[in-house]
Amino acid sequence: MNQVIPSSTTTSNRHVLHCRMQSEPAGLERLCRVVRVRGFRIAGMSVESSGEHFDIALTLEGSRSISMLQSQLLKLHTVGEVVLGAQQARSVA
Repeated sequence: MNQVIPSSTTTSNRHVLHCRMQSEPAGLERLCRVVRVRGFRIAGMSVESSGEHFDIALTLEGSRSISMLQSQLLKLHTVGEVVLGAQQARSVA
């Protein structure tokens, strides 16, 4: 007997964050860890080095508060700026 299991759909929000941080060993790892611990998934990441700083564009997916993540990232001593970009709602099957 075949049984059809309905697929569940949940809503996930996609956010773009732009960060500027000091170039430091393991700095990017700490930033990624905070993103993960706060319940977001990195869907895309672009990093450019400009002297002593990294300019980072993060595309994130998650349903938690992006402003909470923003404030947590600013607590990292190497992060100088976190700017929220566009937000998109998308359906995930």
